[in-house]
Amino acid sequence: MKSNKLNLFSLTMIVIGLVIGMGIFRTSSDAANAAITPNVFFIAWVAGGLVALCGALTYAEIGSRLPVTGGYYKVFAECYHPSIAFAINCIILISNAASLSGVALIGSEYISQIIFVNDPGSFVKALIAMSAIIIFYGVNLMGLRMSSQTQNVLMIIKIGLVVLLISSLFFPSNYASQTLKSIFPDPTWSDYIKSFGIALIAVSFTYGGYQQTINFGGEVENARKTIPRGIFIGILVIIALYLAVSFAYYKVIGFEELKTSRGIAAIVAEKMFGPSGRYIISILLFLAVLAYVNVLLLSNPRVMYAMSQDGILPAAFSKKDSKRDVLTVSLSVFAAICVIVLFFMDEFNEILSFTIFLDSFGMAFSAATIFILRKRTKHLDGTGIYTMKLYPLMPLIFIAAYVFVAISITIDTPRFALIGIGAIAAFMLIYFIMVSAKKQIK
Repeated sequence: MKSNKLNLFSLTMIVIGLVIGMGIFRTSSDAANAAITPNVFFIAWVAGGLVALCGALTYAEIGSRLPVTGGYYKVFAECYHPSIAFAINCIILISNAASLSGVALIGSEYISQIIFVNDPGSFVKALIAMSAIIIFYGVNLMGLRMSSQTQNVLMIIKIGLVVLLISSLFFPSNYASQTLKSIFPDPTWSDYIKSFGIALIAVSFTYGGYQQTINFGGEVENARKTIPRGIFIGILVIIALYLAVSFAYYKVIGFEELKTSRGIAAIVAEKMFGPSGRYIISILLFLAVLAYVNVLLLSNPRVMYAMSQDGILPAAFSKKDSKRDVLTVSLSVFAAICVIVLFFMDEFNEILSFTIFLDSFGMAFSAATIFILRKRTKHLDGTGIYTMKLYPLMPLIFIAAYVFVAISITIDTPRFALIGIGAIAAFMLIYFIMVSAKKQIK
């Protein structure tokens, strides 16, 4: 009988699909702006990929040892005090909302180039992003669902654009003349480390998504061999694609121009096909962003619903319009968080720092559960589950990398670090207030 479990090819495609999002069409600019030299820029992309590999393999073993649906949020409740689980899961939801807002801003940057002759400014772009969120909030509230065909179109657009950008390398006539200007005439090692750390913030955002491999630990054919191979091949393909696209930006736009350019994919397309190419790419990217916005508005309220069912969030988040199968409260709260993030942070790099700072906590705490789960599930060793090699080196590298990123954000933009720490503290306080209220009711 044919197995329903994931084979090597299927798992590899899942890894690639989870990671390649909209970030690569924007974050190369932010990474270049942070990098002192092109070498720092490209080293950050390689390092980000290696960290992603360590993380994905760590999460794969966590998923094998705790094979439950929605494992990425449930692993916190399994391994930590409920207050920590509540706080971390809440900031993950806020981080997801901020990611959605950031991607919506990427789309608004591209479409605003077509709508306006001159740069309309960050506030107008934020309004465009808010409009997209509000429109698709209304669509989801009516109970409409995005079809799988639309999702396939989204992937085709993204893959096609990545291939198109890489193909620009075969047209040397479009290359920009390179003029390097260093703001550090004689950079020190501390300058290089700081530059690398800030560049890694944008890179980390672009490589995100692999943590969802935690949900496939028990659904892979011949897990011991297939999981590491699938993740290794998938991450290698992603590193190669990201390096190739970033190199295309570097050659066609130029390193100094890349630092300040917006709509970088459209700039490359214009150099290849003229103004019409820029318009077409901008429209396609905006459509891809709209589809992404809709997907996140579909998925995250369901996470909030599951958290409510488990008692992590209040029962109100389970409220459902049975006629339309709409999670009205969860959807409304999540959409509101997205709009609030845009209201207070109307620049992509602000949302980027805030998102990655929150993610750093979630990533470090979730990866650290491997040390707890290994002790609790020793009885599973030798039963065919996936166990990573080079333990505990891989999870330690991964955790150290995200601690380094969090420190880099704290040094570069302390305001967002303080907001993030304040949010964690506030959610822990809310947890204890909720527990106290439940005891009084009883």
